[in-house]
Amino acid sequence: MFNEIRHHLDPFGVLDSLLSVQSAWLRQPEVLSGEVRQLFNTSLDLWSHSLKRFSGMFAKDMVPVVQYDERFTDPAWTENPWFDLLKEYYLLYSRWLIDAVFKTPGVDEKTKRRAAFWLRQGLDSVSPSNFFWTNPLAQLKSIVSGGQSLQYGYATWLKDIEDNDINMVDPEAFTLGENIAATPGEVVFRNELLELIQYTPVTDKVHKIPIFIIAPWINKYYILDLAPGKSLVEYLVGKGYTVFITSWKNPGYEMRDTGFDDYLFKGALSAIDVIRDITGQKQIHAVGYCIGGTLLAALVAWINQGKEEPPVAHWSLFTTLVDFSNPGDIDVFIDETSVAWLEEKMEAAGYLDGDALGRSFRMLRPNSLIWRYVVQGYLYGSSPPPLDVLFWNTDCTRLPAKMHSFYLREMYLNNKLVKPNALEFNNRPIDLGRIRQPLYAVGAEQDHISPWKETFRIAGLIDAPVRYTLATSGHIMGIVNPPNPQTKCRYWCGDASGQKDPDKWLASIVKRPGSWWEDWTAWLREHCGDEINPPHSGSQAYPPLGSAPGQYVLEK
Repeated sequence: MFNEIRHHLDPFGVLDSLLSVQSAWLRQPEVLSGEVRQLFNTSLDLWSHSLKRFSGMFAKDMVPVVQYDERFTDPAWTENPWFDLLKEYYLLYSRWLIDAVFKTPGVDEKTKRRAAFWLRQGLDSVSPSNFFWTNPLAQLKSIVSGGQSLQYGYATWLKDIEDNDINMVDPEAFTLGENIAATPGEVVFRNELLELIQYTPVTDKVHKIPIFIIAPWINKYYILDLAPGKSLVEYLVGKGYTVFITSWKNPGYEMRDTGFDDYLFKGALSAIDVIRDITGQKQIHAVGYCIGGTLLAALVAWINQGKEEPPVAHWSLFTTLVDFSNPGDIDVFIDETSVAWLEEKMEAAGYLDGDALGRSFRMLRPNSLIWRYVVQGYLYGSSPPPLDVLFWNTDCTRLPAKMHSFYLREMYLNNKLVKPNALEFNNRPIDLGRIRQPLYAVGAEQDHISPWKETFRIAGLIDAPVRYTLATSGHIMGIVNPPNPQTKCRYWCGDASGQKDPDKWLASIVKRPGSWWEDWTAWLREHCGDEINPPHSGSQAYPPLGSAPGQYVLEK
């Protein structure tokens, strides 16, 4: 009974993991004393460093700020001895604590990762950059503005309390169909699960084989049709491709029994049939992003088990996991206890709330996705920025209970997609090893949701040619990567057919400047056939139902 209550109150194992680490150290006091002694000696060295700084002497930081840490970029954190002292001691002790967790003797690795994750949440929250009296830039802005920055920050804080969230972006800055999700097109098919959008051609000729994009249904599809100039859809249409994309319905209680197989057949496969009918082509090129890519991998495996000619000629995956044995930071949220707790929550509502999911993802990078906006909004008095990516990120969707339960259990907990014949859809078992269609796969170097080395594993799981690309940046900006001479885009790209060692592959590849979009479209030109006259929007069987971006994307 006690364990049931504890698991209900602490479904993600916060206290369990932290207490396990603490108990393990207390059982070995001699080892702990050695670690504490080392910390004490380093603290003395740091104090000597600080005395030099207060005496007016220059001394290089003993505990340097890591490359991607934006909290301490203001020059005062280095030039002012007092703020330098705060920064150095904070970094020393916080890193020592995290390192101590990973050194814990006699504790399994998942417990260590989970304890380190929750400890890091607390340490990030008490960073000196998060408080007015220990943030030099906040104090400067207050003086320069005559206190107005704090007055505006207080008003922002009150509004965020009212909204029960941190406002990261100006919600009035974007209008769907006007300055975001604005590539012209028509909804050519709609069912209870999705709208299928066909984009209007802008070239006299288009490549024969159409492109079908399966967007993730975690968040909305228009991350791939962002503001003009950043839209992958716009770029593809401009290069002479006929492009279709899924816009998934935002589910409510009525879709509680919608399963992963419904997304597979009523969603992706139904859309492929419509595309083939509209274009008159027997085969298509399919693209899957994130969970949309996981669905696509299952679908391509499924169609290769049949005797009919596969409707997918070749395919692309963007930041997609098929092997969930090491799913990255999100693993701290997932075990039998937490999944059972989520299932209980979803049973009542019929879905997983999108806002709750969004907050969980932001916790994976709290400094850049939480505390950054706290500091800028409350301490600096800055207005939320009009950034299209942030607008999309806050436009959350819900997840049907049955689908999400299946996804968590069969993918994350049981990792069945990589096990031959372990999953069965519509009375047909699937095996990734039977896939023969050429693949273009993309990972992102700093991806914390789909670690690139895990997305690489598809290359060794299928019996087909694979071209793999590793883009710089993360899960979103690694994909929203338009060619632009003003950006510093870089990527690695090369053949990965049959390869299982991502480090060995990377060591043999030269980093290239520019956007991987250009390499991908060159690959597509080789695979998508000769140029023909563009197909009409819709067909006699599928007349247009309205202009893009459609109705489903507007549902809150």
